[in-house]
Amino acid sequence: MATLLNTSFLTSSPSLRRHSSALSSPSSATTTSTRKILIQAKIREIFMPALSSTMTEGKIVSWVRSEGDKLSKGESVVVVESDKADMDVETFYDGYLAAIMVEEGGVASVGSAIALLAETEDEIAEAKFIASGSSSSPTSSPSSSAAVSYSPPVLEVAAAGSGPSALPPAARAPVAAAAVHPASEGGKRIVASPYAKKLAKELNLDLSGLVGSGPMGRIVAKDVEAAAAAGIVTVTTEAPKPTGAKVAVSPGIELGSVTPFTTMQGAVSRNMVESLAIPTFRVGYTITTDALDALYKKIKLKGVTMTALLAKATALALVKNPVVNSSCRDGKSFTYNSSINIAVAVAIDGGLITPVLQDADKVDIYSLSRKWKELVDKARAKQLQPHEYSTGTFTLSNLGMFGVDRFDAILPPGTGAIMAVGASQPTVVASKDGRIGMKNQMQVNVTADHRIIYGADLASFLQTLAKIMEDPKDLTL
Repeated sequence: MATLLNTSFLTSSPSLRRHSSALSSPSSATTTSTRKILIQAKIREIFMPALSSTMTEGKIVSWVRSEGDKLSKGESVVVVESDKADMDVETFYDGYLAAIMVEEGGVASVGSAIALLAETEDEIAEAKFIASGSSSSPTSSPSSSAAVSYSPPVLEVAAAGSGPSALPPAARAPVAAAAVHPASEGGKRIVASPYAKKLAKELNLDLSGLVGSGPMGRIVAKDVEAAAAAGIVTVTTEAPKPTGAKVAVSPGIELGSVTPFTTMQGAVSRNMVESLAIPTFRVGYTITTDALDALYKKIKLKGVTMTALLAKATALALVKNPVVNSSCRDGKSFTYNSSINIAVAVAIDGGLITPVLQDADKVDIYSLSRKWKELVDKARAKQLQPHEYSTGTFTLSNLGMFGVDRFDAILPPGTGAIMAVGASQPTVVASKDGRIGMKNQMQVNVTADHRIIYGADLASFLQTLAKIMEDPKDLTL
């Protein structure tokens, strides 16, 4: 469902009086009258929407429609890369895509115009004139600024007909837009979901020969997979590789080059810098995982993931330690969050994102595992909706699958704590009665906001978490 973006409708009433050049006497000037014709301002802006609370600018991935195309209310116009995902922007007005002001690959600030929408074909030329003027004049002149008002858009023109070029620019008004997924297709370009494009690249397939089965013909992942299985798509040809011997480097990396941040990397950078202003402290704990490992082996074939087990155990521990699930945003107060939403860090191409398992304490482990797989697929395809990555109240970061035994995580702004999870490893352990044995143990380190969470709070939380993991019967209830 589309999320409405609140916008204001600005109108303009510039007036143009065209006087006759054949005036020969003052008397003739007094007898010549100017007839007024009402012309409504019908050129609107399509602006860059804020697709997340941290988004300050967006990148144009692709224009779904082309200049001159007729648009209907609710139709997708452009795919925008936010700081976390690729989203489609739709118009809430009928009209014509008159002028594209930010081309594919371009970046625009949130709230700035990226295109103009004309209500009729007759206004397309005028919209193009406005767009060209905007691109050549970064700042408005005093006269043009004074033309903006909140009165009804009335334009005075002389009785004598004049061409479109004689008309002053009509008022522009921001068009309300919405972010939806997936987008419908339009225009002449190949329109495919980001994941379908990535999959086609991996399979070395040419999308131009595909007919999409998505909304309005958009190519989706299953179309690529079906084409690859049938072998009906033209294989893209690669340029011959040089034969000279070179040191092997990661694909796509040019040594010595300077690469600007992607939109996502820029967002991660800003968040990490913001985190430095939060006074944090860290507490570590060792948890025996023999019982948890045994449970995982038992229910793994039913689709349960270890990430879901960790999230479920963490959520149940937070139920008994609500202060660790709290957050401080203004430095003057803190909130006991009513929901336990576990965000889990996922590394994706070009950045990091934290899909959220909402109400993890209330959802059963099987549904939680299915939801997690769905979120990971959407994250890697850059198709997550804002509520699927921006509503976490506690964060998990797990590097155990890479053999990392312990590490510290940086606290995301707006949350109270983040837990770094290391690998579960066989460890020689001495029991209380002096016996030596072998147990699987893992290290967890929690980083917390010391303004609202104290050492005793984390100690209580970690003790509760250890009890749940060491006797995990409640995880499958």
